[in-house]
Amino acid sequence: MATESSESEEEGKISGGNYKLIIDDDLREMGKNAAWSVSSCKPGNGVTTLRDDNLETYWQSDGLQPHLINIQFQKKVKLQLVVLYVDFKLDESYTPSKISIRAGDGFHNLKEIKSVELVKPTGWVCLSLSGTDPRETFVNTFMLQIAILSNHLNGRDTHIRQIKVYGPRPNPIPHQPFQFTSMEFLTYSTLR
Repeated sequence: MATESSESEEEGKISGGNYKLIIDDDLREMGKNAAWSVSSCKPGNGVTTLRDDNLETYWQSDGLQPHLINIQFQKKVKLQLVVLYVDFKLDESYTPSKISIRAGDGFHNLKEIKSVELVKPTGWVCLSLSGTDPRETFVNTFMLQIAILSNHLNGRDTHIRQIKVYGPRPNPIPHQPFQFTSMEFLTYSTLR
C-alpha cells in the first residue's frame, strides 16, 4: 500500500497529506489508460490539468455541486488506490472537504464505494478502495467517479491539483516472465 495520510480515530476522516508521493512497487498507475471528463471547468483549468504532473496547475470547477470527475476504461480494470493532490494553504475555500467515490459499468449503475471527509488537507491524500473485508483489496470496474460533495468554508467551486489512480500489477511475483494462477504451482515456483 502507499504511504497513508494521517487518519483520525473517526472512520472516513482524513487530515494532513504527504508532500512526497510514495507508492509501493506492486501498484501501477492506471489513469493513462482511461478517458477523463469533468462536470464543469473554468476556461484554462480543464481536465488536462488533473493529469499534467504539475502541482502548480489545477482543475477548477464552474457550477453547482456536486462536482464530478469521471474516469472511464475501455475494459474492466482492477483499481486499488486513488491519490489526490490538494492544498488547503493555497486554495482555502476551493479545497474539497467531502468526497464520494463511486464505481460501476457506466453512468447508469454507479454505486458509492467510499465516502471521505478531508480536514484541511495539504499534499497527496491516498484513498484506498479496499472494502471492509480483508480479501477485498481492489475494485473491479469499468468506471470510477469522484464526486466533490462540499468544500471547506462552504466554497462553491473546487480546486484539485492532481489525481492518480493505481491498480495492482498483473504479475505479483517480480522478475518472473509468467504468472502461476494456482496455489500448487506457486508453491513450486521458486528455487532455493
